[in-house]
Amino acid sequence: MAHHQMKTHARMVALAAMTALATVGASAVAHAETNIKLVLNWKYQGPQGLLFLAEDKGYFKEEGLNVTMDQGNGSGAAVPLVANGAYDMGFGDINALIEFAAKKPEDAPVGVFMMYNQPPFTVAVKADSPIKTPADFAGHTLGGAANDGALKLFPALCSITKSDCSTVEITNMQPNLREQMLMKGQVDGVFGYVNTIRFSAKLIGVNPDKDIRFINYGDYGMDLYSNAIIVSKTFMKDHPDAIKGFLRALNKSITDAIKDPEAAIASVKAREPLIKSDVERERFDATLANEMAHPELATVGLGDIDEARLAKSIDILVNANSLPRSPTVGEVFDRSFLPARSELLTSVK
Repeated sequence: MAHHQMKTHARMVALAAMTALATVGASAVAHAETNIKLVLNWKYQGPQGLLFLAEDKGYFKEEGLNVTMDQGNGSGAAVPLVANGAYDMGFGDINALIEFAAKKPEDAPVGVFMMYNQPPFTVAVKADSPIKTPADFAGHTLGGAANDGALKLFPALCSITKSDCSTVEITNMQPNLREQMLMKGQVDGVFGYVNTIRFSAKLIGVNPDKDIRFINYGDYGMDLYSNAIIVSKTFMKDHPDAIKGFLRALNKSITDAIKDPEAAIASVKAREPLIKSDVERERFDATLANEMAHPELATVGLGDIDEARLAKSIDILVNANSLPRSPTVGEVFDRSFLPARSELLTSVK
């Protein structure tokens, strides 16, 4: 009897030990975080609070994600960095992605969440400049950062407006010198995003409403999408659930940031104490109004796209830049990772 009790006790101890080990193992699996490296579109600025709040409020952690967000060197620059595996995700220009997909379809990242649904691309000139329309570019010098989205789309603007840009001289410059070089007359116009130029001008004491005029691509038939969350094909294949979790967290973060912009700006300032909070708050508000408030939000929701509109954008770029092939909408954007349609914002006001 005693021997039988000892054997039973031993089995119970062994069973308890196995259960404990299984519990520890399950716990380890549950707490194993997926690492995501993301490259931003630019240096730290107000609108990036839309992303940073997700980290600061713990939304990424809740989804089992450990997200690292690095500063970028232009929305176009994010595309090759994600394509070559340096980053899993990027906040990059969908038009640069279309061009990349036309040339290297097997390596091209894919858009999964459309953030900027209105075209921010512009050529800024001094208020007294003789350049009034794209037809006036001929014979002038325009400058921009090498990876600037508006610069990359300049051939398309010339094509769609039937402007002869063959005598336009393009010069590259460091982004932080752009507004100074324009105001000093070292170039006749500069490429960029409207709000980037507008608020960078303010930071150097220039009144963009009086001293600068904007020739906006959207006014000339280029109703293009802009910045999206883009993902590498490898990461899509290996971590589909992580992408869904990331987008759920981002969607919550954007909702919070719109309700409390000051919290979004505080998240940016926590990472870059030297920002001027009042200017970055203005930039944040202007980004919502000018880059994220396309009327289609009411029907597709923030994050998704209108397929016919994106197809037209692809056609514009392929024809203007004589690209070797025309990517399909599905190659460029995959909505399957998005939160449910009912959870997407239908307005950013």
